[in-house]
This record gives sequence, structure tokens and C-alpha cells, in this order.
Amino acid sequence: MIEFKPVRLEDRAVIERYTMPSGICNCDLAFANMYCWQAVFHSAWAEIGGFLVIRFQIDGGERIGYMQPVGEGDFGPILPLLREDAHAHGQRLRIIGLTDEGRDTIRRIVPCHFAFESDRALEDYVYNADDLRNLAGRRYQPKRNHINRFTAEYPDYRYEELTPDRFGECMALEREWRKAHEGHTSELCAEQRAMQRAFEHFEELGLIGGCIYVGDRLAAFTYGSAVNDHTFDTHVEKADTEFDGAFTIINKLFAQHLPERFTLINREEDLGLDGLRQAKLSYHPAFLQHKFAAICMHPDEVACKELWIKAFGDDEQFADSFIMRYYSRRRMLTAEAEGRMAAMLHLLPFRTELGRTTYIYGVATDPAFRGRGLALQLMREAMRLIAERGDDAAFLIPTPGKEWLREFYGRFGFAGDVPARFVSADRFDFGTGDAAADRAMVWRRNSSVPLPEQLTASWRS
Repeated sequence: MIEFKPVRLEDRAVIERYTMPSGICNCDLAFANMYCWQAVFHSAWAEIGGFLVIRFQIDGGERIGYMQPVGEGDFGPILPLLREDAHAHGQRLRIIGLTDEGRDTIRRIVPCHFAFESDRALEDYVYNADDLRNLAGRRYQPKRNHINRFTAEYPDYRYEELTPDRFGECMALEREWRKAHEGHTSELCAEQRAMQRAFEHFEELGLIGGCIYVGDRLAAFTYGSAVNDHTFDTHVEKADTEFDGAFTIINKLFAQHLPERFTLINREEDLGLDGLRQAKLSYHPAFLQHKFAAICMHPDEVACKELWIKAFGDDEQFADSFIMRYYSRRRMLTAEAEGRMAAMLHLLPFRTELGRTTYIYGVATDPAFRGRGLALQLMREAMRLIAERGDDAAFLIPTPGKEWLREFYGRFGFAGDVPARFVSADRFDFGTGDAAADRAMVWRRNSSVPLPEQLTASWRS
């Protein structure tokens, strides 16, 4: 078991010895973020085989995740050590914050043994610093107009460095800002604690900040720290919404006051909030820093993924998304042949117009074992289970253009050609990839119940 240590102030030098030259722009690698958010994520670190590994508690503390190892060379040899550490905590290995290169490294070293997914809501927005400093060109004209209106309306504004004597004003502004955003209470309370910790150790954490005043009134403040030698991360930016344009002007002036060695500015993620996403996109990021998550799959998941790709020809990304979001061994039926998984199907729980409904999904047979009746066996077992647990209905979507499948499924009581629509929190595409081709055959416990004109299937966890 690896000896991970909590992130302490005195650890900054050794941690930044790895992160500063790394070139990785992930905001989670900023030492100040690790330290200030420790109450939430329980940040811990270890040096392993010439690499720095940061371990976080994620998903509300239910799981642990290991950041992509930071160091020179190939981190592949330390993956078994991380897996052993995860197993010692009763968990599978989960690596978070993977760059594109990090993901490719794992795919090369252990192909098909990890599933990968990138959450768009967690990708960092990274900008060319000069773009934010100058706001030059036609695309930034709206921003310049906004600033011009601010300076015309508030000619007595001024920019000031954020210093300890201003921390109290900043916290007061933050409290007022938080009152207007009551819908995100838990997140904002955690942010407030992180801010308090940042102000208590501002200099020790290497933080840099700025303020906008209108007369004697604080209109906006911001602060951040280095992620690496050339990338600065903006941790916090708050403004009094009474001052229209305060966010725009502090963004520009703060960028202008940063040391010139910072050629990139990371303004962190949008958390999937539409307003925040549009605001960040309006500044035209140079790129989005992907942050892939990777889970080490169990043998049944590996077999499922391999068969899925072989049978359907889907890319790894789609198979990975299904496995990470919706796969459960309890919901998969399999047939074995010659010591390996030869056929499978998945029984997914949905609610439709017909009531409690099972979606028979991903019916697949390895091409090497087709013609042996394996799919027939699985369908018989699937229908037995569906009847046994009292479901009102079941449905499936035959592969378009394969009419013989309709005859095959008709043997089990499936009928109709009903347009199907799926509803889930993450909008995962359970269909064919073409909404127009998502036409379902339906089995009803009571065959006298008429088929709906459209089947709307809502995920039932």
C-alpha cells in the first residue's frame, strides 16, 4: 500500500518540482487548489517511481481517484502499484484528469483493460493570455464595448492589487454574491471555505489577485496561481452585479497585470451550467483541456467491451461510455463458448407509456460463434426473467435493414414498428445513432393493450 500524505503548506516545493515543468494545464494540479479544497477532496500525494501522484476523494467521498501521474517518461510501470493501492481501499483503480496523451499511453500499455470517458462539464477553458490582455480584433468587439460602457459610467474606477487588507471586503462581497445564487448552496459553501483558506495563506500559496473599485466601493475581485511555468489558473472571480461590466473589466485588467511568463490562462470548467458555458465561450478559448477519467475494468467488463466492438463495429468511446454509465453485470446475460464470452444481451430498466418496461439492448454474438443458437438461448432466458419479475412490457430496436431480425424477435411476442425516444439525465444515445431509425418492436404482458403511437423510454435507475 502506497503511503499518501495529506497536502500541507510545506509540501508545496516538492509538489511544484513536478507540476511546474510538466506543461499540463489541468487546474487540479495547481497547488493552491489542492490545498484550499482539501476539506472536500482530501487531497493527498506520494512520490512513486519518479512520478508525483495526487489522490482525491471524488463523487462526494464515495470513491478515490488518482490524478494522471506527473513526471518525465512513461508512467505505465506504476499503474500496477496504483491498482494495488485502490484494491487495498476496496475499490477499482480510477485515474482522473487524464490528458489526451495520458489516455493514449494507457491504451498503448494495457489495451482494452480500461474504459475512458470525458465529461464536457469538467473540461478547463484555456486562453491565450494576450487575447485576454488585449481583447483585439472583431471577435472581441462586444467585450470592448462592454468595457467602454463601464468606464464611461464609472470614470472613478481603479484597479488595485489584492492585498491582505482587502480580504475582509472580498469575503463580504462573496457573501452577497452567494445570496443571489442560493440554488447551489453546498457548492458555494465549499467554495467559501476554500476562499477563506486561500486568504489565510495567500502569500504561502503563491496567489496573485486584483480588485476593481468604484470610488471606495469594491466592485470585483479575482485571484489565482500558477498551474505550470507558463499557465496561470484563475481560481475565483466575483463581482457586484450592480456594476454592469465589472466581470469584463477585471478579467482584462487582471490578465494585463499578470507576469508576462504566463502565456496561457486557465479559467477552469463550466460545470455544465449553460450561462457559465456561454460566458466562457464568449472569450474564445485557445483550447479545452480534456480531463478523461479511466476505470480499470473487471474481466466481465473487458469481455463485454471486446464483444461489443467486434459485433457492432462501434468505436471504443461509445463502448466505454456505456460501460462507465450503464453497465451492470446483474443486467447482462451471457453465453460462453470455448472458454470465453460468445454472446450477450443487456436488460435495461426504463419506464414507458406501457408502465415498467425492460429494454433488451446490445444483443450480440461473436462472429466466430454465430449459427449455434446462442442468441436464441439468451432471448428465452431474458423473456423468462422479464415475465418472472412482472414487467408490464419490453422492447428492442432491431438493426435497420435486417428484416430477418424482425421475424426472429416476433417468435418471442414482439410486434409493431413504433418510433422510440429515450430520456436520461446525460442524454446517452441508447438507440441506433439515427433517431429516425429508432423504431421499436414491443412485447406487452397484456397483448390487448394497444401499442402507443410513440414509445418514450425514461431511464429508471
